Amino acid sequence: MDVTDQIRQTANIVEMASLYTTLRKRGSKHVGLCPFHSEKDGSFTVDEDKQLYHCFGCGAGGDIFTLVMEKEDLTFPESVKFLAEKYNIPLPEQKRRSPKEKKIEEDLFLACESAMAFFKKNLFNTKEGEEAMRYLSKRSIPEDVIQELKIGYALNSWDALLTSFQEKGLSTFILEKAGLILKRQNKEGHYDRFRGRIIFPIFNLTGKVVAFGGRTIIDDDPKYLNSPDTPIYTKGKILYGLHLTKQAIREKTFSILVEGYTDFVALYRNGFQNCVASLGTALTSEQMTAVARFAPRMMICYDGDIAGRKAAARAVSLSMEKGVQAKVFSLPEGSDPDSYLEEVGADRFKAEWKKSTPGLRFLVDYFSTGKKKQVPEEKSKIVRDVVEVLNRIPDAVTRSEYVKQACDLLSVDERTLCGLTKTEKQTKIPVTKKQVLFNAEKRLLQIFFADTGVAVETFKDLDLQYFDGLTSKPIFTVLAEFFQKGKNPDFGSLRDNLDPELLSLLSRVLMEGETGASCEEAQDCLRSIKTLAIEKKLKALGARINELERNGERDSIGPLLKERQAMTEELIAHTRTENTL
Repeated sequence: MDVTDQIRQTANIVEMASLYTTLRKRGSKHVGLCPFHSEKDGSFTVDEDKQLYHCFGCGAGGDIFTLVMEKEDLTFPESVKFLAEKYNIPLPEQKRRSPKEKKIEEDLFLACESAMAFFKKNLFNTKEGEEAMRYLSKRSIPEDVIQELKIGYALNSWDALLTSFQEKGLSTFILEKAGLILKRQNKEGHYDRFRGRIIFPIFNLTGKVVAFGGRTIIDDDPKYLNSPDTPIYTKGKILYGLHLTKQAIREKTFSILVEGYTDFVALYRNGFQNCVASLGTALTSEQMTAVARFAPRMMICYDGDIAGRKAAARAVSLSMEKGVQAKVFSLPEGSDPDSYLEEVGADRFKAEWKKSTPGLRFLVDYFSTGKKKQVPEEKSKIVRDVVEVLNRIPDAVTRSEYVKQACDLLSVDERTLCGLTKTEKQTKIPVTKKQVLFNAEKRLLQIFFADTGVAVETFKDLDLQYFDGLTSKPIFTVLAEFFQKGKNPDFGSLRDNLDPELLSLLSRVLMEGETGASCEEAQDCLRSIKTLAIEKKLKALGARINELERNGERDSIGPLLKERQAMTEELIAHTRTENTL
């Protein structure tokens, strides 16, 4: 039994759904307000027997894995790990990692956890820590925020952490691998990386400490010092504070992006808890992807200097590339979010950000700095810099709309700008038809999800060609891969292979179905589907024959008439077989 089956047998979807909404028993099911959209009347239904959920309002539906994926913004493997940890189910060893590598990773997590406790103890229980607390107090960082963010202090000593950890038996190899100590250059031994610094622990999305950032209070260089990349930490993939603020970002539907730890702390303690920080380094594509999972909009609030504007321009470019609507809150020259918030207060700060500059306008202004638009050569450079950003937008429609806006902002003819941007062949957008399942399709799906044994047996006689033209074909195509391996289907994999409307339709069908299943009933459904398939082919063949007759191509009709006759006989024989069963 694999880990997903163990989770299905152990976990309870009612228990998990109750973490996200209040459920009440109604008959054999549980009902509540949908956690995926706002509503007054509860249309979110959970079936404990089938371990499925479906909202009859917005159409969201699936199993326990889908629920966790949607609410926690996780991939399927991440949701498996999430549920396995919650229900104490051991995960299988990853084949690509040796026992030695796994042990090193465990030791690194332990070292970071121990270091965080060490730094916290220094802050609250040492003479130097008192000075660090006074510094934090001057920065208006209250103790409750210090505790929540687990801020600590590294003593101004060459080996305080090293000595303490060696006494506890932690190896210098792991401490060096975790980025906590460095080798001495001219003699044997090691020394602490962080000394005389306020320490900001950095957490991954699941809340494990993986690295640290330190702000000097002894006027040492550099002002900010960060952990290096390690086997458990890559600085270009993590945003500071996102593990704490992801829910607020989701609820507010936008994030506030700042550059450093103290900027984040300033916003967070003033009630702007939908913020994240890019760890004081250039924002990366992976970081933008990470925050885009939680909200489609972003307000960029970097320092009000040349470097800050350059960083904001990069952030806008990445936001366009990732489909995030960005605005830039430009601060006065020389200000940063921390100092400006302290100067004007939270109310004025919030009022002023409503005047934020749309991303494209900010880019045009940024690329125009120091250039004269009336000089053709300089204007050409501005236009081409903007076009370079627009060409990174993958969606053709979005790119086209930005091109129109850029033409107005740059006073450039649209035809000229279009000639510089990527073009794609125009294709007709098909009219979306309402997806409908025939009764035989519905019941066969219900049977297959109710009993894998029946499904595996039935699939021996199943020809996917029977489903040509039917709404359910993509579902049965994916299911075929599961049942051929004797595995249960899971909504996590279905979610990656089916469009949302079809997945919603499937969850609704399964919620409405009976729990019983038999090979005989499954075969009856297959025969009905086969009849439908033959009738559809006959109809298409008849239409083709009529078209040839209208065009006077009688010589081509003969073979089609024979094919129609054979198909009609097949249908009669098939129907006769159905009636005798």
